[in-house]
Amino acid sequence: MKSKKFAKRAAALAVFLVVMLVTLFLLQRLLMPKYMSDIPEGAMVEEYYQETTDHEVIFVGDCEVYENFSPITLYEDYGITSYIRGSAQQLTWQSYYLLEDTLRYETPKVVVFNVLAMKYNEPQSEAYNRMSIDGMKMSSSKIGAIQASMTEEENMLDYIFPILRYHSRWSDLSGEDVEYMFHKDKVSHNGYYMRVDVRPADGFPEPEKLSDYTLGDKAMEYLDKMRELCEENGIELVLVKSPSLYPHWYDEWDEQIVEYADKYGLDYFNYEKMADEIGIDYNTDTYDAGLHLNLAGAEKLSKYFGEYLIENYDLTDYREDPEYAEVYAEKIRFYEEMEEAQYKELEEYGEIISY
Repeated sequence: MKSKKFAKRAAALAVFLVVMLVTLFLLQRLLMPKYMSDIPEGAMVEEYYQETTDHEVIFVGDCEVYENFSPITLYEDYGITSYIRGSAQQLTWQSYYLLEDTLRYETPKVVVFNVLAMKYNEPQSEAYNRMSIDGMKMSSSKIGAIQASMTEEENMLDYIFPILRYHSRWSDLSGEDVEYMFHKDKVSHNGYYMRVDVRPADGFPEPEKLSDYTLGDKAMEYLDKMRELCEENGIELVLVKSPSLYPHWYDEWDEQIVEYADKYGLDYFNYEKMADEIGIDYNTDTYDAGLHLNLAGAEKLSKYFGEYLIENYDLTDYREDPEYAEVYAEKIRFYEEMEEAQYKELEEYGEIISY
């Protein structure tokens, strides 16, 4: 009799625990930010896991990669398969752990890192941390990214169990939170964030003088770790400074990257200084007055960079591969449809309102 009562209680407890866990899971899915119509950049990190084919070139870095390089252009013009594992204000250690995470799924031939993040040597803000980390699948790489990125006010459990962080978000919920509980629309093109609008470059304040131009120890440590990870896996690391007019990239910083690249035999390209050679026109090729490139500018930079890649690395022309050709035909269709939709919005509303 006692054994039957115990079995019933154990079964009831098991059912209760399952119901509680399912409820918590559903609440977490509901309460976590969806990053669809609002700040779509926050949805891009997790889109990588939907990929069905490998990539020979992986970009890591901040908005200066995911807004300035077009993987679809690299494929259409050169047959290069690439993906941008970028996020807003992605810090150097976050780039390292996203690269480490990527190597769990594939081994590219080339990794491209944008060096603007080297200006930061400490965690910056939870909001930006979340856009880089929340979309990562749980792994030792994600744990490492959390540990390296947390500000003093943050804690590990809030990242591992996001409901602890977002439990009070009830007042901010909208229909979008319900609509995108279990699926999200694609917002990027292999990690590229498209904008076709044009806002010519405007004046920027004079850059302030710094008391110390030395790039920080933590940033340099993770650049070393990234280089060593690439060496261990037979990957070529390429450093770039994407073209932009703001924030200011000091010559003193640039000299340190040049010295580092020379020391370890890495290619480094400061495309900010090569804008004229690339054909970048800041009157027509930027959508936010010179901070980032629009579609026209990104395609120019991608064609220029793609020519270098195809001439200097043993990359495959995947336009000749039927499997990749089929996958990329769908990607190109989505790319062209978004381009057309954005131009239509500009014509109808005078601005882009959906992206």
